[in-house]
Amino acid sequence: MIIPVKTALGGYDIVIRRGILKRAEEFLNLKRKVLVVTDSGVPKEYSQTIADKAVEALTIVIPKGESSKNFDNYKMILETLLGADFTRSDCIVAVGGGVVGDMAGFAAATYMRGIDFYNIPTTVLSQVDSSVGGKTAIDFGGYKNTVGAFYPPKCVLIDANTLGTLDERQISNGLVEALKMAVTFDGELFSIFEEGAALSRIEEVISRAVNIKKTVVEADEREAGMRRVLNFGHTLGHAIESSSGNLLHGECVGIGMLYMCSQAVRERIKSALEKLNLPTLADVDFLKMREAVIHDKKAAGDTITTVFVNKIGSYEFRKEKTEEFLFRAERMWKA
Repeated sequence: MIIPVKTALGGYDIVIRRGILKRAEEFLNLKRKVLVVTDSGVPKEYSQTIADKAVEALTIVIPKGESSKNFDNYKMILETLLGADFTRSDCIVAVGGGVVGDMAGFAAATYMRGIDFYNIPTTVLSQVDSSVGGKTAIDFGGYKNTVGAFYPPKCVLIDANTLGTLDERQISNGLVEALKMAVTFDGELFSIFEEGAALSRIEEVISRAVNIKKTVVEADEREAGMRRVLNFGHTLGHAIESSSGNLLHGECVGIGMLYMCSQAVRERIKSALEKLNLPTLADVDFLKMREAVIHDKKAAGDTITTVFVNKIGSYEFRKEKTEEFLFRAERMWKA
């Protein structure tokens, strides 16, 4: 399946096909210098497959985990590009999860004011979410994605075979982003989660989630309006993630969704999360979460825009005073 994305910043194809990694040269221009960026948790064979297809390749391996998405590693990527005399005719290929994609994409966006960037996501989370839409960033000051740019890739390759090395927790963690899109847009997709069939129908779930995100991105590339719906669960989810040392991104977003919906929807989301063996509570001090919410990029001055779901398959935006939002959220959190 090839899903074309058409935006003002640049169109690109998302290719979803088993085994596509081994045929990457059919979709990516690798007849030039290529910097492959991966992390220590990604099987070496994935990045080596791309490097072997390039005319000239360098590979950078950063430590796995969100803590690697920092200025030091960003600087190291730029120094590698400069030291190897990369020009604007060369490219960067990200092979890994969201951290790798965000880091490599931001480096591509800023090196020489922009060089080609390809994304090969190898986790469920990155396949259904971060690889689509052109958001690139690094973390700064203890908060997620505070420095970044909108910079779409030239192509995205999604190969479900790369998921074979992931454990169940990582797969379920990634499926939360697809669940988020089901809750806000697609009741039929949500039913797959509600029936506990998401894992057995994972390729269908990925394809449907990517199609939803493609539609949203095309309508609102720079997150000025509709695209904000993709932040459902993230306002508190990012705050939980910034304050907790043992929960994954998707796990935090899943918990965050429970506080941004009607009681009826909350019970259904909770059931879906439990069927994926995901947590529905987090042992986090709300005072720490307050600071993260205040620094959240969705906040503007003393107001914040959040996404609320009254009924599965729909959503509404709510703009309110940040302190009022925090007061209500804290009451629910401590209930």
